[in-house]
Amino acid sequence: MIKRVADTSELGILVRRNIRLARCWVTRQLGTVAIDRLRDLTKTFGFSLSLGDVQYLDGGWYITHAGLLRLSQRRRCVGIRVQQVRQFCDPVTSRWVFKATVYTSSRSKGFVGYGDADPSNVSSLVHGAEMRVAETRAVNRALRKAYGIGLCSVEELGWAPRSNAPGTPDQRTPSTNGNNGHQNGQPRLRDRLCLLIRQHQLDAGLVKAYAADYCGTATIRDASRDLVEAFINDLALRAVKDRPGLICQLNSYAKSQEVAP
Repeated sequence: MIKRVADTSELGILVRRNIRLARCWVTRQLGTVAIDRLRDLTKTFGFSLSLGDVQYLDGGWYITHAGLLRLSQRRRCVGIRVQQVRQFCDPVTSRWVFKATVYTSSRSKGFVGYGDADPSNVSSLVHGAEMRVAETRAVNRALRKAYGIGLCSVEELGWAPRSNAPGTPDQRTPSTNGNNGHQNGQPRLRDRLCLLIRQHQLDAGLVKAYAADYCGTATIRDASRDLVEAFINDLALRAVKDRPGLICQLNSYAKSQEVAP
């Protein structure tokens, strides 16, 4: 028998709030099955839709990493151990495998979950971050086993799902400014630039200043898509082959950025 969260007035409020938000956020009318599933998930695990514990994607409910961590905190999880499975890892091809063990109590023998990631099974938006994706997937699977959650987690998906939450109209409609829209199924240039900044630990403000100077415009928003794409390709190449020289050039924009109004 599934152990449910204690029926309290606060839980009842959470159930009603989740269903109300779901009906407001989902552009297509939710069926009775989807509503009943959300109600059951809320009563059983105390998930909050407004906090992003679960998401409705392409016709189904998915749990999120944040939701799993909050659940483990409510259930007083005593620890999570994560180990790299070295024999299956290959840094050259960006393939990573992790093993996670969740200890639900001091006497628990542990619930084990494995997570793998490589460029072929992650969204193109997170290429370069496969190691972190693999670790998150391992933790998610271990937590799902520990607390009996049959839902797949968003982070375990090998594609970029489309949420039906507010803001999707902007995602479905390409921006008139070329550097923001998807082209031929490729990630947006802005997303590629953000990924490069995170991957190589660059200063975002200085990169934007460098981009505007490279494109010959006041701001990067004013540049054409072709110029922005050329800049990103050049930035990626320099970050790999000559990062010290790139950092030095970026720092040259620091003073002009400080005196800017």
